[in-house]
Amino acid sequence: MDRRSFLRNSALGGSAAAASALAAPAYAQGSAKTLTMVTTWPRGLAGVWDSVERFSDNVAGITGGSLIIDAKGAGELVGALESFDAVASGQADIYHGADYYWVNQSPAWAFFTAVPFGMTAPELMTWYYGQGGMAKHHELGEIFGIRPFLAGQTGAQGGGWFRKEINSPEDFQGLKFRMPGLGGKAMGELGASVQNLPGGEIYQALASGALDGTEWIGPWSDERLGLQEVCKYYYPAGFHEPGAGLSVGCNLDVFSGLSPEHQKAIEIAAAEAHQHNYALFIANNGPAMKRLVAGGTKVQEFSPEIWDAFGAASVSVLQSFMDDEIFADVFESAMNGMTESSDWMQKSDSLYTLQRNRVLAAM
Repeated sequence: MDRRSFLRNSALGGSAAAASALAAPAYAQGSAKTLTMVTTWPRGLAGVWDSVERFSDNVAGITGGSLIIDAKGAGELVGALESFDAVASGQADIYHGADYYWVNQSPAWAFFTAVPFGMTAPELMTWYYGQGGMAKHHELGEIFGIRPFLAGQTGAQGGGWFRKEINSPEDFQGLKFRMPGLGGKAMGELGASVQNLPGGEIYQALASGALDGTEWIGPWSDERLGLQEVCKYYYPAGFHEPGAGLSVGCNLDVFSGLSPEHQKAIEIAAAEAHQHNYALFIANNGPAMKRLVAGGTKVQEFSPEIWDAFGAASVSVLQSFMDDEIFADVFESAMNGMTESSDWMQKSDSLYTLQRNRVLAAM
C-alpha cells in the first residue's frame, strides 16, 4: 500500500478533513522559501515555545535566511492536537510538538517523546543519535508522509500536581487527571479518569474543577503556567516521562522537494535545538523549585507501594501493544539501546556523582 492510500484508509483521514479548510501553504516570493509551522503549544509557553523559536532561528541562521520557518501557536491555524494531521495531509509544512500526542495513529510514536519507565534524557539522546533511533523515527514517519527529527528535550518530568496527597494506589481511583501518551494509559489502569488536554487548556480545567490534578513538565514551566495557584501538592519525580523529547515533523513531500542544503539545515537546526532546550530546562528548574517551595507548595514523594503500582500498570500497557509489529520493533531497539547505555552510565557517571557529592559534602 502506498503512503497516500494508507493515509486515506487510516484514522488520519477523518481528522485531516478538519484541516482541509486551510489553504495550501504558500511559499514566499523571491529567493527565500517559507515553511508554515503549526505547533501543539500556545505562543510563548515557557520552555516548549523556546524550542520552537530556537529551531526557527537556527534554520534561518544556517541558511542565511534562504529558508524561513513561520511558526504558528496552537489555535492560530489549527488546534494543538490537529498539528500532525495538518502536516500529514499537506495543509501545513511542518509541526513542532510532542510525538506521543500521536499514539492513536501509532503507539510507536510514544518512544520519541517518552514511555513509562523508559529512557532518561541522556539515554534517549544516545539511542537517537548513536544507536539507530533516528532511523526508526524516520521509518515510522515514512508511513504517514512525515520526516521527523528530535528538536527539544524537557528532561525528567514531574509526577504531577494534586489537590490532595496521594498516599496509596487507591487514591487514583476516579481521579480526573491530565496525562498524555502511554503514561496516561497506565494511569487509566490504576482507575484514573485520564484526559489528554493540550498545555494551553490545563490551568482552566484545574480552576474549574474539570481536573483534580495534572502533570505538565517541570517546576519552571509549571510555575509559569500557574499550576501552584490551583494545586497544593507537587510530586517532582514521575514514572511517565523520565526524559521527554520534542520533535519537528516535516511533510515528506515538502521535505523531499527542498535542496540538500535546506534538508541538512533542518536536521542540524533540530539537533541543536534539542540540546539547547535540555540545558534551558535543567538550568531553570532548580531556581523555580525553590520559589515554589517558598511560596507554599508542598513537595511530596510517591511511596514504594505507589511506584510498584506504576510499574505493574506500565508493564501491562507496554505489553498490550506487542502485537503491533512497528511498536514491537521500535520497543526492542529502544530497550536494547537503553540497557547498553544505562549499564555504562551506572558504572561511570552514577558512581562518580555519588562519590563527588560525598566528597564535596565533607568540605
